[in-house]
Amino acid sequence: GGVMAAGSTRGWESGRGLGSGGLVLLGLVPGAPRCPHGPALLFVKTNQGREEGRRFYACSACRDRKDCNFFQWEDEKVSETRLAAREEYNRNHQPSFTHRQNVERYKDFVLLPFSKRRFCQECQQLLLPAEWEEHSAHQFLCDISTAQLKSPSQLLNPLENKKTNAQYLFADRSCQFLLDLIIDLGFRRVLSVGAPRLHEMIQSKASQEDFRIRSLLLDIDFRYSQFYTEDEFCHYNMFNHYFFGGEAARETCRKFLYQDNVERVIMVTDPPFGGLVEALASSFKKLMAMWKETEKGGHNNQEMPMFWIFPYFFESRILEFFPSFSMMDYQVDYDNHALYKHGKTGRRQSPVRIFTNLTPSMIVLPVEEGYRFCAICQRYVSSGNQHCEICNSCTSKDGRRWKHCVLCKKCVKPSWFHCNSCNCCALQNHTCEKTDAGCFVCGKAGHKRSTCPSLSRT
Repeated sequence: GGVMAAGSTRGWESGRGLGSGGLVLLGLVPGAPRCPHGPALLFVKTNQGREEGRRFYACSACRDRKDCNFFQWEDEKVSETRLAAREEYNRNHQPSFTHRQNVERYKDFVLLPFSKRRFCQECQQLLLPAEWEEHSAHQFLCDISTAQLKSPSQLLNPLENKKTNAQYLFADRSCQFLLDLIIDLGFRRVLSVGAPRLHEMIQSKASQEDFRIRSLLLDIDFRYSQFYTEDEFCHYNMFNHYFFGGEAARETCRKFLYQDNVERVIMVTDPPFGGLVEALASSFKKLMAMWKETEKGGHNNQEMPMFWIFPYFFESRILEFFPSFSMMDYQVDYDNHALYKHGKTGRRQSPVRIFTNLTPSMIVLPVEEGYRFCAICQRYVSSGNQHCEICNSCTSKDGRRWKHCVLCKKCVKPSWFHCNSCNCCALQNHTCEKTDAGCFVCGKAGHKRSTCPSLSRT
């Protein structure tokens, strides 16, 4: 997915004496102070769901304070000197080249003979011969081929530091499936938000004569500006809907979303899984609004079609913000993630799914991978997902066959059993809720604080 994850907020708590308890995101406030990642978000500490203590601003994109230590109390008076120092700091922490300069550098780079095409692995940058000297002590790759330039996501090191960056890239199988699905559904433009692999696959096919699909990548990873023009990539933070390129970049996005009836647009987003759901939802709603405005009311009550790729255990949170969405059974796999791989190689099945506002029956899943159509639910489901007569739906979320609990009045995981003291189903060796072993944030059993669905409920 995209790079930075504004997630379980552990980083923001540590070193600030915030102790245990949750954090609530109050959102993007007009006139909020800025860090190098754009406007900061406003938070407040909560204890057992009640608001406590002073509100504060923190970086929208970084979970770990080592990556961006921006912090400011909401009611704090900041001196002119400190404001000036902060602006200076923000300026100094922008990339060394602008996007336009990177585009010019790329043009020069492509003209070089292979023997002179170098990529510095330490600076993650394409090098022109005049720059070799200053990078002489660094590791670099030589003879960069055209194929490598067309697959930047494989050339660049994935940023995998768990707390800040969660740059996991679609496995080819999942990426190809998504692209085929998009084509079959008749879309001609893809707004790829934090989905560089999909963008790359579309770009690499763009030269084929019968291929008419275009993609615009919005991503916080500025390294991509070395490979894509200003019409193909916008430096964007999906946690605060911030375009680093200002009005010009926003205009690029708006133009791309402007569609006539032939060129239908779909947005595909693959955010970091630690991301605060409502920060993401707020940005996605703004992108949807941008799409709506382009048609001067021509979309009446439609929403911009969207695929939001996220783990199934966030289903209730996503539906809270987007009631028109539903979750597909398709398991999305990632190349460089040990857990999220299909079949035998991963330790278990991937929990990542596609959430969409398109009609579920339109999303055809590959039968050869074990998906089948349920005529009652009118959607494709995984082969282990049996239709429950009592719930009247295919209830499994994780690909295994779930079982109906009469007392809970719903289907539960096969490994769960009804516990009379908790009055709900849980793992057999769980600690009962009566012993206060529940989650710190909401007090419920069955999950840890870091995966609490109400972690950041406003």
